[in-house]
Amino acid sequence: MAEVAGGSLADVVKLNVFLTDLANFAKVNETMARYFSEPFPARAAVGVKELPRGALVEADAVMFIG
Repeated sequence: MAEVAGGSLADVVKLNVFLTDLANFAKVNETMARYFSEPFPARAAVGVKELPRGALVEADAVMFIG
């Protein structure tokens, strides 16, 4: 979706990650290292009881395209 908006993951400045199990936060770090470069976007990890369709993780992002 980043490309559709005229950007890329390099344009992400804020990432919100929703996890049904905060014990999976280490996996979030590993995944971010694969898809994002330093300096990593600001982020928030939020523990939630459940997500739609039984998902374990959901994320939304804010991009700056200047």
